Amino acid sequence: MHRESVEVFNRDASANAGYGYTTGLRLSSRMATQRSIEATTHTAEFTGRSVLDLGCGDGFYTARIWDVAQPRALVALDAALAAVRVAASKLGERPVRFLAADGHQLPFRDGAFDVVLLQSILHHADAPEQMVREALRVAPRVVVHEPNGNNLGLKVIERVSKYHLEHGERSYTPRRVGRWFSDAGGAVVSCRFAGFVPMFCPEFLARLMKWLEPMVERLPVVNAMGCAVYVMVAEKYGRS
Repeated sequence: MHRESVEVFNRDASANAGYGYTTGLRLSSRMATQRSIEATTHTAEFTGRSVLDLGCGDGFYTARIWDVAQPRALVALDAALAAVRVAASKLGERPVRFLAADGHQLPFRDGAFDVVLLQSILHHADAPEQMVREALRVAPRVVVHEPNGNNLGLKVIERVSKYHLEHGERSYTPRRVGRWFSDAGGAVVSCRFAGFVPMFCPEFLARLMKWLEPMVERLPVVNAMGCAVYVMVAEKYGRS
């Protein structure tokens, strides 16, 4: 990531002791983050395995992955040093190892982990396809959680929201991310759309959209176009 991009997240973490959507009390943010945790852990990819959380940010999701999925070992990495420091300060007795490093060039040997988690990091990356390649280099399985690039409402928000513009957010469709895995020598084995409540929306709207969420998630085409995020699992070709 460019230095300017990293500094935005360093400022966020330093000013708020974390990121706005994880430290705030807004109902919509709590609903959205909880649904993301549920959808990510539903893959059952982490239990009893060594996991790299690539793009751990302020450690909010890292802690919950440890608590809910119970991996055998967990390393969390992010390019924003201030965020990594905040994350490490909040983990309590959880035996998680934290590193500040560039996710485009991981400091690990080939096959160092069982699973890599790309938790909402690709839409911030300068070269997301390189990050995918690196993830598949250091682990045979990769779990991706990303904003749904099929969602037209999200595309509008990315072009008008000051927050999205400052943080360089640009969502990608599952098809495009799938091509990156194919080019890197892997294949997508599953993809699930989830969530309907957007971050930072009014409470009345969050409650309404949460009530509609199960229906939106169940309906084909509607879920692909209307859900807030998707969770994808990919694996390396020739995996034994």
